[in-house]
Amino acid sequence: MGLGRPQDWLLGLPTAVVYGSLALFISILHNVFLLYYVDTFVSVYKISKTAFWVGETVFLLWNSLNDPLFGWLSDRQFLSSQPRSGAGFSSRAVVLARVRALGWHGPLLALSFLAFWVPWAPAGLQFLLCLCLYDGFLTLVDLHHHALLADLALSAHDRTHLNFYCSLFSAAGSLSVFASYAFWNKGDFSSFRAFCVALAAGSGLGFVGATRLLRRRVEVTGRQPGYPDLAVDSGLCGEELPVGSEEVGSVTLGQYLRQLAHHRNFLWFVGMDLVQVFHCHFNSNFFPLFLEHLLSDHISLSTGSFLLGVSYVAPHLNNLYFLPLCQRWGVYTVVRGLFLLKLGLSLLMLLAGPDHPGLLCLFIASNRVFTEGTCKLLTLVVTDLVDEDLVLNHRKQAASALLFGMVALVTKPGQTFAPLLGTWLLCFYTGHDLFQQPPLIPVGSAQPWPEPPAPPPAQAPTLRQGCFYLLVLVPITCALLQLFTWSKFTLHGRRLHVVKAQRQNLSQAQTLDIKTV
Repeated sequence: MGLGRPQDWLLGLPTAVVYGSLALFISILHNVFLLYYVDTFVSVYKISKTAFWVGETVFLLWNSLNDPLFGWLSDRQFLSSQPRSGAGFSSRAVVLARVRALGWHGPLLALSFLAFWVPWAPAGLQFLLCLCLYDGFLTLVDLHHHALLADLALSAHDRTHLNFYCSLFSAAGSLSVFASYAFWNKGDFSSFRAFCVALAAGSGLGFVGATRLLRRRVEVTGRQPGYPDLAVDSGLCGEELPVGSEEVGSVTLGQYLRQLAHHRNFLWFVGMDLVQVFHCHFNSNFFPLFLEHLLSDHISLSTGSFLLGVSYVAPHLNNLYFLPLCQRWGVYTVVRGLFLLKLGLSLLMLLAGPDHPGLLCLFIASNRVFTEGTCKLLTLVVTDLVDEDLVLNHRKQAASALLFGMVALVTKPGQTFAPLLGTWLLCFYTGHDLFQQPPLIPVGSAQPWPEPPAPPPAQAPTLRQGCFYLLVLVPITCALLQLFTWSKFTLHGRRLHVVKAQRQNLSQAQTLDIKTV
């Protein structure tokens, strides 16, 4: 059959391109949300301080709990090897369910994004409802999108190929940050509101189109072998793999948690990833502070704004280089190399001191870019953990979304620890409290936190010195902790090949069972 009609041409697109395009429709919304939602409610809607902190507190709890909650609701049936009504799931059916979920939740994410920019309720109530709605739909989209990475492909090469296009489209989506500057105006909000409507419409329609195309490809593959690859060469969803047998009943949440507690590689990974999430958000929270106190005398305001914007785009572009290295050397080796690079650059900066503005500028930018880039590579490690979890616990189907949710549950506290620990350390070392307005108060005055022991005023280091040591000592500490925990992680090399082979053998065995019935 020729590929003459438009739908045939679209079906001819590589699955990696279609899958990666979903990252574009997420990132064009989320980067703008992160940059403007606080300023909108504080400066435009004039939310009260009490309502703001109540909303952020509720959001913190909801943000921590919704990942495992939605993962459990999505994948709990996959933990049971006893099928309902006598029929099991197939891998194709699992992929179709995730794609349909993305087709619904993606447009709802776009609608919840729009709810931020139009006042429709008292500011405090709108802030709370908008945050919870947006984060809920974002979590659903992220969980199913990440789970598809594990469900569409099995080999490390194919998963890296899929992730490559995610990074490419995420970098393109980050350009919405640069475009937003042209429309942002607190005095006249109408142009920015129209810009957000355009973003939401593009994202919602993109989700509908991409998921329909992906669903069609899943349905066509296996029936019309003339079509190109479904999920690169060794995808799982092209096989009808029955899930379920008469051997074991359903797995309860308590049993699943006990299984995770005995999954050593999962425990070492989340320990390392907790430090990584902390470091990523530490860099995001303190990036403007470091620019202000370490480089403001040496760079212009426009240069600082450019560095901030580039820091959103560069990690994705950086991964376009590191993902081919992952294909060649393995994710474990590349991630370990990035930890060693972080440690080496931080030690070099510590020895050089704060009086080299060019070196400081390079270090601040590279530290954020490499740290964010490492976070994006770790998605591939979680997909390997999904495979190991399936093999260790003899599951009949991989509970991909649930495992991603459990990783998020353990590691998301790092988002909260980053600003709290960073401000406390700065206050401890310099006596300067970021929560109090200038002029700077003397050391020893009233503090909103339990007052840490501070040096005497005459010996207190300057704020610039404190920022410098915070800048270099935090990544040194994080790198040492991560190198230790990562050395205990064994799912690489021969063990990873064994796990992949066992999962592939399980798939082939189940396919043979179908053919012999």
